[in-house]
Order: sequence, then structure tokens, then C-alpha cells
Amino acid sequence: MTTIVTPDICDDFPDVQVLDPLFSNVGGHDAFFGPIRTVKCFEDNSMVKQAVAEPGEGAVLVVDAGGSMRCAMLGDMLADQAASNGWAGVVMYGCVRDIDILVTLDLGIQALGIHPRKSDKNGEGQRDINVTFGGVTIKPGQWLYADNNGILIANERLALDD
Repeated sequence: MTTIVTPDICDDFPDVQVLDPLFSNVGGHDAFFGPIRTVKCFEDNSMVKQAVAEPGEGAVLVVDAGGSMRCAMLGDMLADQAASNGWAGVVMYGCVRDIDILVTLDLGIQALGIHPRKSDKNGEGQRDINVTFGGVTIKPGQWLYADNNGILIANERLALDD
């Protein structure tokens, strides 16, 4: 397994983009990486639910939830489904809930915060589009590398030492 150390990656690959330091690790893996798939939604996690129900194949789901701090867009059931379906991780530009369970799952998760209230479910949102937050525009198919030091975006899979 490849070891992810984002400071070392930044040193070795100075062209990677670095998200602003807004996120905290709240999942079962301190470090994770994979090709990016995106969801854009606001206070409605219907598209998140749809995405994690599909095979993740080692990808990272990047969710632009508009930075909302008014509800959680991912909880224990959806995170468990993501882990079971082979997702490497989720980056949530918004909140998650059920933190005591999230930290036990076989899934990397970074989020802005934790909130106990669930989101709406009206089927709203978009998938597989460019999203912009944390000072970076993130495109489906790019690669995300995350650990306790931060989150990096690369245009392709980086050749890291194992």
C-alpha cells in the first residue's frame, strides 16, 4: 500500500494544488487517495446517497455541499455503504454526523464540521461536474491525496514510493 504524506508529496511534486486548511479527518483512515468523482448539492444529500450506492473502485467522492454548517450530508449509513462499495474516501465541503461510528469505518473522510441534523432528500444536486472550494477547482478524474496535514489535488496519479 502506498503511504500518503502530503508534505512529502508537496516537496516532490510542487505543481500539486493544496486546498485551504479547512478540513478535519473524521473517518477510519488518516490518509487516503484516489481518482476523484464529484457531487454538488446544498442541504440535500440525495446525490451523495446515489453515488455511494455505486461501486467506488477506489475513488474519492468530493462533495461540494456549499460549505453549509446547518445539516449533515453524510452519516453512518451512507459512509458504511461507501466503505462496503469500495470507495477510498469522501471529502465533504459541509458537515457529517455519527462521528463515533465514522471513525471506525474502513473509509477516509474529511469534512468541515459535525452536525446532528440530517439533510433534506428532494433529489436535487449534480454529479460529475467541476466544483470549486478551498481555493481550488476540482475536476472529475483528477487525483486526491489526503492526510492529517491537508488535501492535495493532482491532474494525474502521482508516482509515489511505496
